[in-house]
Amino acid sequence: MDIPRLKAIARELRVDVIRMLAEAGSGHPGGSLSAADIVTVLFFEKMRHRPAQPDWPDRDRFVLSKGHCVPILYAALAKGGYFPPEELLTLRKLNSRLQGHPDRIRFPYVEAATGSLGQGLSLALGMALALRLDGRPSRVYCMISDGESESGQIWEAALAAPKFKTDNLTVVLDYNKVQLSGHVKTIMDLDPLPEKWRAFRWHVLEIDGHDYAAIGKALEEATATTGKPTIIVAHTVKGKGVSFMEDKWEWHGKAPNREEAERAIQELLATPV
Repeated sequence: MDIPRLKAIARELRVDVIRMLAEAGSGHPGGSLSAADIVTVLFFEKMRHRPAQPDWPDRDRFVLSKGHCVPILYAALAKGGYFPPEELLTLRKLNSRLQGHPDRIRFPYVEAATGSLGQGLSLALGMALALRLDGRPSRVYCMISDGESESGQIWEAALAAPKFKTDNLTVVLDYNKVQLSGHVKTIMDLDPLPEKWRAFRWHVLEIDGHDYAAIGKALEEATATTGKPTIIVAHTVKGKGVSFMEDKWEWHGKAPNREEAERAIQELLATPV
């Protein structure tokens, strides 16, 4: 794994997120930035996909269950060559394909329309089962959030996936510990979170979600695990990389103004890789 290369890509994606949101005047920076390193490793190191053939049947699938954080997915897809980077600045604008939540009808490069929290994992489970029935070698990666984990449907899918021994399904929980209106611990404490998933008979890994080597190793272990699905509980920092956004619930769903965006971009560009 070329970690400096991946860090450079993640920095570009974070800058793109800030630019997109500042231009749109709305959106979700905190959870997009916390997920940037994981998304980078998935799309630029781990996942099997072909930007020139987006409907390749044997591609791996990525379902962003926390759909409000789609700016980081758009940034990765543009960087990967799926569509022109200039289009990023149309985010949330009238007639744009880049809606505030993924829309597979308008924008077929995303695997699913998501954003109704809790539903993405059920979608991903269905995809994984269908791919196995079809004899495809593909894996399904699903990113969920911690606030989203307060939804009952998450736990219905969590109950079902081990029953069907869905070992081609890997869930990454972006555990940034902050949601819309406060810290998760004070709103609906999830701990002990890893133990809860183990009780549901998942293979559970716990990592630093900004440590590239740890992310890569966990994804490899998930691929090698048979007979059960894997969840990677990735400890992250909301707003990672921008000092005035880090661990601040106020930046869950607020776009930076021009001055704040410029300050954020300068901070990101000054980050060594």
